[in-house]
Amino acid sequence: MSATNMQVLLANRPVGWVKESDFRIVETPVPTPGDGQVLVKNLYLSLDPYMRGRMNDARSYAAKVELGDVMTGETVGEIVKSNHPKFAVGDTVVGRVGWQRYALSDGKDLRKVDPKAVPISTYLGVVGMPGVTAYIGLLDIGQPKPGETVVVSAASGAVGSVVGQLAKMKGCRAVGIAGGKAKCDFVVKELGFDACVDHRAGDLGKALAEATPKGIDVYFENVGGPILDHVLLRCNPFARIPLCGMVSQYNATDDRYGVKNLMMGVAMRIKLQGFIVSDHLDRWPEALAQLAQWVREGKIKYRETVTEGLENAPRAFIGLLKGENFGKQLVKLA
Repeated sequence: MSATNMQVLLANRPVGWVKESDFRIVETPVPTPGDGQVLVKNLYLSLDPYMRGRMNDARSYAAKVELGDVMTGETVGEIVKSNHPKFAVGDTVVGRVGWQRYALSDGKDLRKVDPKAVPISTYLGVVGMPGVTAYIGLLDIGQPKPGETVVVSAASGAVGSVVGQLAKMKGCRAVGIAGGKAKCDFVVKELGFDACVDHRAGDLGKALAEATPKGIDVYFENVGGPILDHVLLRCNPFARIPLCGMVSQYNATDDRYGVKNLMMGVAMRIKLQGFIVSDHLDRWPEALAQLAQWVREGKIKYRETVTEGLENAPRAFIGLLKGENFGKQLVKLA
């Protein structure tokens, strides 16, 4: 076992775009578990857009990270020491224990997973929180019906890629929106979407209209900004819009985008509903079991961007916010 534990702390509250100097990397002794505790050696760290909000000193649905504290984040790791009756050395666990190589836990924030069922990295992606987000947001809120058109932004990402594949399973036309030809090609040729619109190619309105000749019945929102305005103009009566995230606005300061076509919500009787996946814990067991089965059967495909080394997590996180990752962004710690 390493003699030291590397941790990434929040050093500053970002104003606008996150910078590497907003983090501080420290070496500390590997902690020793007390009564009822376990020591987890983290193997992979998940990087997710929601973390940007935790860096702010602002009202939100979850607690902020305090200055000087370890950055919040979910990991998959191995129990290397245990004083807990429900966990044994060698157990593989998923938990929100933060950006660090080793972590103490009382077990309340840990979930055992089977390392033989699916690759352990997928427990942070397609068979983890992002996959469950897609499952609940699309199926429970979007409620797609056969023959409808489902559009999802950030379609090559960890959540969006699952949304489109679920839409196809439900007999829908799946249309992605992504940044760049490579991502659009991946969405169509590898994930099986019917079409993908490159929002960087110009004339988004025209391209979206060509990809959705029968209008839009469900739009899964991950990005926000001008993309939402273009989508609103294509929505059919009684369209549903699960509001999952708006990553294009997370680093905005006083120039946050103002939606211009929201009146279409009245004219088309559109249902817009924001949701947080942790509000639906009762749905997680079903979603996780089903997603794992589909991954094993090859019915859901996925892609991962893996950054080596915890010291590179800040740079990888900034890249995630800029859309530089392809699929699920992970950091390999060991």
